[in-house]
Amino acid sequence: MKYSYKFFASFFLLPIFFTGVELSAPRHPEVQVITTGTNTSIRGLSVVNDNVVWVSGSNGMVGRTSNGGKSWDWMQVNGFEKSDFRDIEAFDGATAIIMAVAEPAYILKTIDGGKTWKVVYENKTKGMFLDAMEFWNDQSGIVIGDPIEGRFFISRTFDGGDSWQGIPVDKRPKADSGEACFAASGTNIRPLDRDEAVFISGGTKSRLFSKNIPSELPILQGKESTGANSIAVWDNNKLNGGKKMIIVGGDFNNPGLIEKNCFYTADGGKTWTAPKTPPHGYRSCVEYYSKKIIVSCGLNGVDYSSDAGKNWEWISKESFNVCRASRMGTAFYLAGNKGTIAKLTWK
Repeated sequence: MKYSYKFFASFFLLPIFFTGVELSAPRHPEVQVITTGTNTSIRGLSVVNDNVVWVSGSNGMVGRTSNGGKSWDWMQVNGFEKSDFRDIEAFDGATAIIMAVAEPAYILKTIDGGKTWKVVYENKTKGMFLDAMEFWNDQSGIVIGDPIEGRFFISRTFDGGDSWQGIPVDKRPKADSGEACFAASGTNIRPLDRDEAVFISGGTKSRLFSKNIPSELPILQGKESTGANSIAVWDNNKLNGGKKMIIVGGDFNNPGLIEKNCFYTADGGKTWTAPKTPPHGYRSCVEYYSKKIIVSCGLNGVDYSSDAGKNWEWISKESFNVCRASRMGTAFYLAGNKGTIAKLTWK
C-alpha cells in the first residue's frame, strides 16, 4: 500500500497553530470549573488565545467567550438542533468551523461570531462518520472520518474551510477489520510538521499513520471500545518537527483501567515508552502545555505530568472529554458533559 500524506497536506510556509508554549514549570496545577449546567456534552474545544475560546457539542450547541471564561455566549445552530458537533476550529472571535459527525455529516462555518452559520460541506454517504478536524494555519486544514469501504475518509480545505475536497479513494489509507477512529475529543489527527499530518486509530486494531507508513501501537486494543483516542505532537511548528509525540486511550467501557493507556515517543513513533506512573484510567484527550508539562483527561478525571509523560499525577476526579492549550497565550481549558468548562490554575 502506497499513499503520500503530502497529497493532502500542502506545503504552506505560514505559521502553524502553536500547540503549547515553553514555560518554566509552575508549582502545581488545579482544575477550576468556571461554568456548568448547559444541556450539551462538549467534545469540541478551540482556544484561540487566553481570552477567546470556542466549544461545541451535542444538541447543536456552540459556546464562546471573549473574556477568558468570565461569561459565555451559548447558541443552538438553527436547523441542527439534534446534531452532535464533535469538533470545532476557531481562528478568532468571529470565525469558527464546526463538524457534525454523522449521516449526513456536515461542516459549517461562521464569520460573525455564531450569529449565522453556512454549510460548507455535506456528505450523505451511508456509514459516514467524521471524527476530527485539524488546521495547519488559517487556510489549510484536514478532516478525517471512519472507514468507508475499507479506507479512512479524508478531506482537505485550502481556503479556510470555505470548501472541502475529498482525497481520491485509492489514496486514502486502508483500514483493518474492526479499525476506526474515536470522535472523543477532536484530537486523533494533528499536524506533524509544516506539510504533513499524523493520525491514530482504535478498536480491534490501533495504529499510527505517519507520512506514508502505518505502524502498530502498543496501546490497549482488541475490542471496539479500546485503542488510541488522542495524540499530541510537540514542535510541530518546525520544518523537521513531529519527533516527540504522546498518545492516550485505553477502554472507555472501563474508565478506571490503567493498562496500556499511555505511551510516548521521541523518534517519531519508531519506538514507544510506557510511563513509569501512567494516567489513572481511560483518557480521551492529551495536550502539551510545554515541552515537559502535559495534561490528559477522561471519564474519571484529569492527570498532569511535569516530566514529559514519564509520571502522571491525578489532579482532579471531575470528568472531562477534551483539554486544549491556548495557541497564542498561556491559558489551558478543559470541557465535558453538562456544559462543564474548566481552566487550569497554578498554585
